[in-house]
Amino acid sequence: MIKLIVGSKGSGKTKTVIDMINNAAKTSNGNVVVIEKSMALTYNIDHSARLIDLSEYDIKGTDAMYGFMAGILAGNYDITDLFLDGVLKCGLTLDELGSLLDKVNSVAGDSVHVVVTVSANEADLPESVKKYL
Repeated sequence: MIKLIVGSKGSGKTKTVIDMINNAAKTSNGNVVVIEKSMALTYNIDHSARLIDLSEYDIKGTDAMYGFMAGILAGNYDITDLFLDGVLKCGLTLDELGSLLDKVNSVAGDSVHVVVTVSANEADLPESVKKYL
C-alpha cells in the first residue's frame, strides 16, 4: 500500500513524515526503513528506524530506484514500513514517478506500508501518480 505526501517546498511534508516515522517505529511489530537523499532526519526520527542515505549510492532513474527499493524489501521480510523522503531528488520526473510507484506497489503488496514525499503541487501530478493520493 502506497501513500503520498504531496506539497510544495515548505508546506510541512517533512514534519508530517517525521511524525509518521516515529509513530511507526513505536507501534510496528517489524522494521521501519527510511530512505532519503541526505542524513537530515538523523536526529529527528526514532533510533529504531533504519535510515539509509541515498547519496552514498549512485541511484539515478526509475529502474535503479526500483531495484534499490526492491532489494531492501527482498533482503528483510520483516519490513512493515518503508518511507522515501524527497523522491524527486533522485533525478526522477513526475511522469517517471508513476512508473516507479506502480513497480514498488507490486512488490510491496499489502504487507508493507510505503510512504513517499513528493515536492510538487497536487495539480501538477500526472494521473499515474494521482491514483496513489
